Amino acid sequence: MTAHRASLAAGLPRLAGAAREDAHTRMNLLVLVAMVVVGVSAIVLAVHMTGGSVRANIADAEAARLRFAVDHPDAGVERVVLTADRGTAFLAIEGGMLGLVEAVGDRFLTRMLGAGDILSMVRRDEVTMDITAGDFTWRGGQYRFDAAAEADAVAAMIDETRREERA
Repeated sequence: MTAHRASLAAGLPRLAGAAREDAHTRMNLLVLVAMVVVGVSAIVLAVHMTGGSVRANIADAEAARLRFAVDHPDAGVERVVLTADRGTAFLAIEGGMLGLVEAVGDRFLTRMLGAGDILSMVRRDEVTMDITAGDFTWRGGQYRFDAAAEADAVAAMIDETRREERA
């Protein structure tokens, strides 16, 4: 029994040391978490301050035409309709195609869309529509216009694109 008590007593200092070591590890972990949070926050702030969180917008129909012409210089644009937030422009293109200019961050995505590219178009109300596209780089979205006439014009552009496929 004496040998057993001696081995237990010898283990007590090790347990106390392990508790101190565990507290020390916990403190280092808290310092590490704080450093990570501060570091990530500093990076987010730096990106924001250098303009990385700025969202591009389309000033007017002419700006949409010019931006579309950068990627599709031979496209004959017949009409341009902008969304209410000026984040997207729909362009009627000669030959029954549909052009798209959409702000993505501080850049623009442009697409020439044919009949098979628009999978569905659903009107939510007179100025809002949901468009679903089959292009993996542009899936569509919900688009709100300033007036019902503009939403009607985009719906007509999409219908024209679909008619061209059937012809």
